Amino acid sequence: MSQEGTISETIQKESVCKGCSGKLQFAPGTNHLKCPYCGMENEIEVSKEVFEELDFEKFVKDFEEKETSVEVATIKCQGCGAQTTFNPNVVSDTCPCCGSPLVVKDATTSHSIKPKAILPFSVDQNKAFKEFGEWIKKLWFAPNKLKRFARQESKLTGLYIPYWTYDSDTATDYTGERGDDYQTTESYTTTENGKLVTKTRTVTKTRWSSASGHVDKVFDDVLVVASKSLPKEYVEKLEPWDLQNLMPFNSSYLSGFKAESYQVDLREGLDDAKIKMNQGIHEAICRDIGGDHQRVHTTNTTWKGITFKHLLMPVWISAYSFNNKTYRFLINGRTGEVQGERPYSWVKITFAVLAAAAVIAIIAILASTQGAN
Repeated sequence: MSQEGTISETIQKESVCKGCSGKLQFAPGTNHLKCPYCGMENEIEVSKEVFEELDFEKFVKDFEEKETSVEVATIKCQGCGAQTTFNPNVVSDTCPCCGSPLVVKDATTSHSIKPKAILPFSVDQNKAFKEFGEWIKKLWFAPNKLKRFARQESKLTGLYIPYWTYDSDTATDYTGERGDDYQTTESYTTTENGKLVTKTRTVTKTRWSSASGHVDKVFDDVLVVASKSLPKEYVEKLEPWDLQNLMPFNSSYLSGFKAESYQVDLREGLDDAKIKMNQGIHEAICRDIGGDHQRVHTTNTTWKGITFKHLLMPVWISAYSFNNKTYRFLINGRTGEVQGERPYSWVKITFAVLAAAAVIAIIAILASTQGAN
């Protein structure tokens, strides 16, 4: 089941300013499009559609239906594999994930699942740029080149990242062991004043007994990052997302921004979600076993009523190249949380080590001189 694609200009409707014919852009933190040239604003009509969860099994069978999928243009980066959109009428650009050059003639079309909901940007570029600069200042031994790079506001790109969320009712039978601590007194010998003496001490031991049972657990909105082009550990550190403020998908929110397609397909995303759910099931089993310690030997889980949503989340991103390696910096477009990879200046580290060694040597010389006096 091929599901690659991106939210492209085929569904990203172009909104033209009635005042000067400029292209309107979504204004973060508002619910309107704004002309960057004359300031005219257009309110975005909010859909009253309820974005219900989609039945996983049914959707897989009905994926080819037009109402659940869309043909879109894909521009794939040869550097990192990211698939992102171009702004209308742009014929070349750079990849927001790694900075590699992109050209629109390389675009292809493919079948893609429509987003169901979106979290619009609420942090604008100015605030994101300020948060980024503060984060850079706190980095020890950062190259001067990085700090100069951080002063260029144009290096920040607004990008919508694809996500899946999954819901499921689970029923799990398990076997394991329960460990209950108890205290006992034991004797031991030790040497005191050159003689062997016998003493006693209280020690804690664990009594293990077999355990088995059944736990039911309901999971709601288990988030799975559907991008493979960004460092997953840093993307996940941008959480939590305020999912209670999700809006029905409207392409107007994409105006002035880019959107990445999902590279983790629907089935692969469910596998990742089950890994997260299994952690929750394990914790539920441990609580059910009780005692002071638990060992889980076997589990048999039934997954019922699996549903999902396809979401887009807002991230400000900057890609920086240093010593032939690409570093990515990510900013949560809702909260301003900054995460990212960072390079080190080994020149600065070497000077710091030498300076520390010099200080230690001076202290040692002064100490020996005072001792001699």
